[in-house]
Amino acid sequence: MDKTKDLFKKCIEFTLADEVKAQGVYPFFHPIDENEGPVVSFAGRKLVMAGSNNYLGLTADPRVKAASIKAINKYGTSCSGSRYMTGTVNLHIELEEKLADFFEKERCLLFSTGYQTGQGIIPTLVQRGEYIVSDRDNHASLVAASIMAQGAGANLVRYNHNNMEDLERVLQKIPETAGRLIVSDGVFSVSGEIVDLPELVALAKKYNARILIDDAHAVGVIGKGGRGTPSEFGLVNEVDLIMGTFSKTFGSLGGYVAGDRSVINYIKHNASSLIFSASPTPASVAAVLATLEIIRNEPELTERLIANTDYVRQGLLKAGFTLMPSRTAIVTVLISDQMKTLLFWKKLFDAGVYVNAFIRPGVMPGHEALRTSFMATHRKEHLDKVITEFSTIGKELGVI
Repeated sequence: MDKTKDLFKKCIEFTLADEVKAQGVYPFFHPIDENEGPVVSFAGRKLVMAGSNNYLGLTADPRVKAASIKAINKYGTSCSGSRYMTGTVNLHIELEEKLADFFEKERCLLFSTGYQTGQGIIPTLVQRGEYIVSDRDNHASLVAASIMAQGAGANLVRYNHNNMEDLERVLQKIPETAGRLIVSDGVFSVSGEIVDLPELVALAKKYNARILIDDAHAVGVIGKGGRGTPSEFGLVNEVDLIMGTFSKTFGSLGGYVAGDRSVINYIKHNASSLIFSASPTPASVAAVLATLEIIRNEPELTERLIANTDYVRQGLLKAGFTLMPSRTAIVTVLISDQMKTLLFWKKLFDAGVYVNAFIRPGVMPGHEALRTSFMATHRKEHLDKVITEFSTIGKELGVI
């Protein structure tokens, strides 16, 4: 008998998705027919979108669409090469300069996706014998980038989520001669919780560590003019690197990192995810340029976003739901049961509200939840529908 294990055995035995589909409560990969921002179409049905990261609602803004179309007409649909070789156009340079100015840093560098951005920064900067000090709840892209660096000889240590006492405990154990990079989300993507940045900065100074903040869910949401977490706490000069994605507030696709000239220049000439990947498309970059201009000129969008989110948060709390603590655009409703979470999601979907289901193995047992997030462009009737349907179904399922 051939005892060689078939590589695909795990794939053949993976049945969870099919089992959930058979129960009619599968919450993933549903194709959107049409996207109007706060309302989307699924198979001809209109639903209130309460699960998008399109925080300022700019993906449907006519000015952003027009900028993308103009860029395609001028540059075509692709740059057909990496930034390192033939893939840089003047739009890339213009956006890097404007983002550096926006985030009050010397330089900025673009990547093709937010996921690749972390892979371009962390393994490039943290090398053999040096340390990545990572929050346990960091986004999966930061985890993957850290594991890449670890595979090349870097050390990866984790501290308990947003626990500054535990961060200090970890930092104390690192040899004084070793370089170290503290890595944290600015706003954590599951809960919407904000990092304790003042204390993190104080510890970084005490233990001579550098700081990387992933502000994917913070830009456009908190900080002066929507500039994110370092701005929120007045610590822009104390945070070494600010990274993020264009797939949320900026209404496009791609990623960026902003920091000191010398650091950005080093990443630019050494990051494999930049050098060996096709550059962001002209249409994507033009969309970000347009959204950045809108964010600068219309700060009331951020104010409206927070007002909308607070309205829903208070409505759900009044109804009796248990929420993860947050003051950002994310409102996460704890259900704490796998099947109830899936059934709740399906009933909301059928009632015309789209949210995100967080279930095992993506979350720990007992932490199953429905994650909602809101936009500046949601109207009161959209928000009221979310609160009403949550309340009705919550009572029906015995959640409240």
